[in-house]
Amino acid sequence: MQPTLVIIDDESLIRRVLRHHFERKGYRVLEASTASEGIHLVREEAPHVVLLDLKLPDVDGLTALDQIKESQPDSAVIVLTAHGTYEKAVEAVKRGAEDFLIKEPAEGNLAAMELRVSKAVEGLRKNRIRSYYRQHFRRRATDRDAAIPGEHPSIVELNKLVDLVAQNPSTTILITGESGTGKELMAKAIHQKSGRRDKSFVEINCAGLSENLLDSELFGHERGAFTDAKSMKRGLLEVADGGTVLLDEIGDMPPAVQPKLLRVLEARTFRRVGGLSDISVDVRIITATNKELKKLVEAGNFREDLYYRLKVMPVEIPPLRERGRDVLFLSQLFVQEFNALLKKRIRGFSQQAQEILLAYPWPGNVRELKNVTERAMILCSGDVILPEHLPADLQGLTGQAVRVSTEETVDQHPRRRDPDRFSSLAELEKTHIREALEATGGNRTQTAKLLGISRSTLLDKIKRYRLQK
Repeated sequence: MQPTLVIIDDESLIRRVLRHHFERKGYRVLEASTASEGIHLVREEAPHVVLLDLKLPDVDGLTALDQIKESQPDSAVIVLTAHGTYEKAVEAVKRGAEDFLIKEPAEGNLAAMELRVSKAVEGLRKNRIRSYYRQHFRRRATDRDAAIPGEHPSIVELNKLVDLVAQNPSTTILITGESGTGKELMAKAIHQKSGRRDKSFVEINCAGLSENLLDSELFGHERGAFTDAKSMKRGLLEVADGGTVLLDEIGDMPPAVQPKLLRVLEARTFRRVGGLSDISVDVRIITATNKELKKLVEAGNFREDLYYRLKVMPVEIPPLRERGRDVLFLSQLFVQEFNALLKKRIRGFSQQAQEILLAYPWPGNVRELKNVTERAMILCSGDVILPEHLPADLQGLTGQAVRVSTEETVDQHPRRRDPDRFSSLAELEKTHIREALEATGGNRTQTAKLLGISRSTLLDKIKRYRLQK
């Protein structure tokens, strides 16, 4: 990022020389000839560094320094002073100035000034990083009050369950739900509300790694355990000792790794790959999947004893289509999030756009809603998201959404509707997936990305709805 420098000096020659020098060095330079003008610039621009002459025509330099530090305490101020006024410069440092320099535009002085300004910019950057992490860890301390966002009764009950299981820091938890419903978010909420909150939370996707790599990542390996094992490596279970481990997509865990996980759950011990001694750990295991583990057990792809050991506390997250007006609640949260990220001031979705969001079945769940909101905000140039900013497949629901809304609000009394006009949610989802497949020419990877779901979830749905052809 280009650093900003404000020069406050009543001598035009000094300002011109300094501006020319620092602009050549890549700075964005602003200048003011009076204290009042400079204070206004600092307040509006929040510069990295201010070069402040202590002798100004309208306000004393020390008074200007006080006002600058009051309005922008993060900006570093370097005061410029003439020969013979060291006492005043020292007083300025005592009152918050970063440093002071003799005001002479000689080449040597310019080099010294550049060095001081550069150090001030770097110091400000480090201070901002430290401030970020202080706030980050302060948020983590209050994350014990975090909850899964939503107002639907099912989410209210789910948050109560999170509070309950968090009080039992060793209980194994199995989180189920469709892709994109927020299983990882729930696992983090349980961790942050538990007595393990000050320890590590680590996660690993069992579907994204080969058997050997998953084995090494989870349990670690000894030096020489295999060809590329040139040094000992601690696994995630060891790294997370005292904390929580989330094993996502547990249904895709290779059969050879499953008995090792079972041993961890039963004895809290394991061996590194190539190791000869047992290592004891104290971790809570949380697993998550969008598959039906019982069917995997019946098919012989998942150990039955591990299945029953994992489902000590099963928790299911409902899909977004079953959460009613939580769609609007969550979309507004995402608008606030992306306003900060995209530097926009969008108030939310228009009434017609909201009706479309409510009419859509959301096969990709909360993740898809977040992606749709981000896309719409990028396209939106005003302060309200309109139907035209939504993806084409959602815009196709415009007439249906408006018709349903109109029928439900006649004379402020709901009208009984013909039940034969409605399809099941499954039929809506099937139609939506088929249209997405047609739009991508049958490319399943692109279709999964379009729908905001994983490829494995898409394949399951294709099989369930018999869309192979």
